[in-house]
Amino acid sequence: MMDLKDATLDELRAALAPEVAVNAAFDGWNNHALDAAADSLGVDRDVAHLAFTDGPVAMIDAWFAHIDAAMLARFTPEQLAAMKIRARITALVEARLDLAAPHREALRRALAILAMPQNAARGAKLGWRAADAIWRAAGDTATDYNHYTKRMTLGAVYGSTIVVFLDDESEGQADTRAFLARRIENIMQFERTKAKWLTPPEHHFSLSRFIGRLRYPAV
Repeated sequence: MMDLKDATLDELRAALAPEVAVNAAFDGWNNHALDAAADSLGVDRDVAHLAFTDGPVAMIDAWFAHIDAAMLARFTPEQLAAMKIRARITALVEARLDLAAPHREALRRALAILAMPQNAARGAKLGWRAADAIWRAAGDTATDYNHYTKRMTLGAVYGSTIVVFLDDESEGQADTRAFLARRIENIMQFERTKAKWLTPPEHHFSLSRFIGRLRYPAV
């Protein structure tokens, strides 16, 4: 464990966030959970509060960032490169769910806070960040509108999967994994359909072009 006596506020947030999540399951995302986390790490409570001046949403933001980083750390680039794209997305999402599983009640409380009207924009931003991290790790390099559609569709899939995950009592979250597999298949179908739509017109069959070539064959 790193020495937090001279840590920056960013380093403090990163260190405190998972500990806050542990306590948030019982105390909620509030200063009680933050104080307990600070005490467990030997951090001055007042300094810990400075790291989260934006309150509960900042705590949740830092915890989600911690989960994203831990998700990425589970795989080497070589491991991901050896998988097909569907397997990469599935493995990354499942890793994120596995990391959240011991803190399901904290996640439930976090999502309730982010669902409040005043926090909706921040919640959408965090969902986008998670989807972006997954697509980037999966090797996506799109910079056109595909960049946005991929993240929007995966964000929707992840959000609906979380709803199932929160109440999943099946062994090893089997029901959640099955639901996720079906939703990712939907993403793959959408990407295949989109690719057909974007195929250059000259690659599609054209009756008028075919007749024209019969009448005026290329020389």
